[in-house]
Amino acid sequence: MSRVAPFFLLLLLTTGIPAEAKEKEDSCVTKRGITRGIGGVVDYSSRVWKEQRIAMEMAIRDFHRSTCSKQLILRFKDSQGTSARAASSALEFIGSEKVQAIIGAIRPQEATLVSEIQKVTRVLPIISLTSPATAPTSLRNPLPFFFQMANDINVNMQCIAAIVNNFRWRKVTAIYEDNNDFSSDSGLITLLSYSLRVVGSEIEHHVAFPPLSSLSDQNGAIEEELRKLRSKSNRVFIVVQSSLRFAVLLFEKAKQMAMMEKGYVWIVTDEIASLLDSVDSSALYNMQGVLGFRTNFIDSSKSFRQFKTKFRKNYGVRYSEEEEYSNPSIFALQAYDAARTIAQAMEKLQANFTSREFFKQILSSNFEGLSGRMRFENSITLEHRTFQIINVVGKSYRELAVWSPKFGFTENSDKHEGENSRFGNSSVKELGPIYWPGGLQTTPKGWSSGEEDKQLKIGVPARGAFNQFVKVSYDQDKNGSYVTGFSIEVFAAVVKRLPYQLPFVFVPFYGSYDDMVEEVYCKGLDAAIGDIEIMAYRYQYAEFSQPYVESGLTMVVTVKPDKSKELWMFMKTFTRRMWLITLAMHIFIGFVIWLIEHGENPDLKRFGAVLWFSVTIIFFAQREPLRSNLSRFVLAPWLFAILIITASFTASLTSMLTISRLQPSVSDIETLLRTNAPVGCNGNSFILRYLTNVVGFKAENIKKIDSISDYPDAFKNGDIEAAFFVVPHAQVFLAKYCKGYTMAGPTFKLGGFGFVFPKGSPLAFDFSEAILKVTENGEMPQLEQHLLSSYNCSSTTGISEGSSLGPRPFAGLFLLSGGVSAFAFLVTAVRLGRRHNHFIQAKLKKYRLNFDDIELRSMSLKNGNGRESRLPKHIVVHISHLYVIVSM
Repeated sequence: MSRVAPFFLLLLLTTGIPAEAKEKEDSCVTKRGITRGIGGVVDYSSRVWKEQRIAMEMAIRDFHRSTCSKQLILRFKDSQGTSARAASSALEFIGSEKVQAIIGAIRPQEATLVSEIQKVTRVLPIISLTSPATAPTSLRNPLPFFFQMANDINVNMQCIAAIVNNFRWRKVTAIYEDNNDFSSDSGLITLLSYSLRVVGSEIEHHVAFPPLSSLSDQNGAIEEELRKLRSKSNRVFIVVQSSLRFAVLLFEKAKQMAMMEKGYVWIVTDEIASLLDSVDSSALYNMQGVLGFRTNFIDSSKSFRQFKTKFRKNYGVRYSEEEEYSNPSIFALQAYDAARTIAQAMEKLQANFTSREFFKQILSSNFEGLSGRMRFENSITLEHRTFQIINVVGKSYRELAVWSPKFGFTENSDKHEGENSRFGNSSVKELGPIYWPGGLQTTPKGWSSGEEDKQLKIGVPARGAFNQFVKVSYDQDKNGSYVTGFSIEVFAAVVKRLPYQLPFVFVPFYGSYDDMVEEVYCKGLDAAIGDIEIMAYRYQYAEFSQPYVESGLTMVVTVKPDKSKELWMFMKTFTRRMWLITLAMHIFIGFVIWLIEHGENPDLKRFGAVLWFSVTIIFFAQREPLRSNLSRFVLAPWLFAILIITASFTASLTSMLTISRLQPSVSDIETLLRTNAPVGCNGNSFILRYLTNVVGFKAENIKKIDSISDYPDAFKNGDIEAAFFVVPHAQVFLAKYCKGYTMAGPTFKLGGFGFVFPKGSPLAFDFSEAILKVTENGEMPQLEQHLLSSYNCSSTTGISEGSSLGPRPFAGLFLLSGGVSAFAFLVTAVRLGRRHNHFIQAKLKKYRLNFDDIELRSMSLKNGNGRESRLPKHIVVHISHLYVIVSM
């Protein structure tokens, strides 16, 4: 029965399949015998080729699904990003005779080299996905079986020239990564120079970087070339050709070297701009203000949405570490269309087709792909693509306009449809504001006079109450002012940690701190530094850096001595545990000495004499001589311990009695508010507003004090009963006037001291990072210590509750004395046992005889009725014990 069941189950499943599906399955089986291969040459480490590999695999799977066949196989080889490896991979595919076409990173120069080595290259179709595509007329030996899917390189150069011409820049600097082993620049510079000359501009400088993978010191090589470019006058840089990794590193170094600041212009081409969706926020932060153009495509169609969903899923599975940035770019769409083109061409041909037939079939392709209309003319896609002009802002980019060779700049791609379009006269400037490097809102002029950059005007408070933080002095020799102080030292240390040079000049500001912050908002100052508190209401005018010193609002008051001495103050010199241990040790050692001496020393025969002896040895006034060496052995370490303990007791008690026990004159703020007591603060700071709006003081009870040296006089004269400082100021005040003042009451948490910058300034972020570096490397604590160590004020007063001594510092003495005493006790006990051994034996013998006699007599007692009653046995035993003890 078990053998028959599977047969019927299989029969049931077979008959349950619809007839149409079964016929389709049969047709699939007939096609599996015809297997054809497509070779893919990709760079596994490149973002572009990762996307293209995923897209080609999706195209083949979709083809199999639509045709119900498994006749196409993709075989990949890694080009490793080099021309030599790409050509070698193509030769390996040709030699294996397992592929009928090749797709991937093969340039015309590489295909030409393969053609010269293997003549069969002319009969094997190759679809190149490299961007941009080289015009066929520029090739020395045209390849009839070589197709290019990317945009025409001439169109890319025209778009660059249009952007340069739109902003009237007359000279530019071209930067490119030369990753072609067989050609110096692939004619890029020549083509760009020609396109620029058409609009009246020219290339002033050009820099060719070797492939990033070939550089041993990538950072150093890029920094060296950028340093050279920075020394020149031109400020318009065009990244004509580069990999994504090179571009990310280039802009990172440009940001560090202050080449992404005001006055600089950066333009990137399609191969970088089309991949901005795949880079993280840190890379975009380094590219703020960059202009670029990318290939425009329709991303609202149903087919694209379906493709995007599948692509993101497949890409996330293959490259899970990049799952967050898995949106497909134009390069993935082109790879999908290329694989689909070859698959459809193969399907339309017979089993044994010639290379010429295959070429003609590919050339006749005409369908709407994901990247656009798939038609070839002169082995290049005929579709005239448009470009989106983008501007990197924040964590993404803004689309400014659309450009095409025919219509120029317009607002959207719809205006490029149709030959009778009347649009195309708009400029990028008219289509919306542009965020330039450094936050500049106006178009950069594109050049520098070569002189030193304009210095930043850094405002510093000239009327601060605490000149330890910022002090403005006048130098008669130089006929000018100079600035010193803790905040200035911090600023100098932070500037050294910036990844670029920062020219600046200090400008003394004689207004209030709030006025100085508003001056930064009004562009009168480029920044402000000093003991400026970070407050929420100030953020409406400016931005702040990371605080370089923590802060809070605290109260400083005078102190008064506490004359109410405690009756048992001397008992607090030691903890309770210390007293108990000392007393127990003292009694135990006295007992041991009595045990040793009582037999031979008549002065210590009675235990009362031993107690008196224990008292006298505390003061080293004992008169009773010790006759046993063992007693002296016990007493010697204990006398040393008593010496140390009494000395510690005397020192601690002296300290407690001589140092005044102080307490604050005002313990809390509520007392000040309730009594309307006058208080003081720096009238030039935010504290005045804080005390009235937050704490609740009346304005008439707040005294404005302008200098740190005025506070002691104000306290002495009774003008104020308390002073309010920020914590760093309070620490400086107490370090300078350490006698008679203390902090009291709660501390109101504040934002800390920070540097002030205009809203939107990138300097705020850079300074915050530099402040963290100064703090983390330990330099900030050193500066704070130097600030407070300049005052050598030592106080013998303070609010001190004292600390009682515990047994831990004397543990060694206790263990030594206790060990010696315990040893002596055991020795004495053994001696006494041996000395009275015969006496104890006799008593024990007598005890046993008496017990037996008592038990034999069966002691009896008469009760009230005159009857005898026998005692219980255990009572007889107890009576016997008592008899022996009494007889002894």
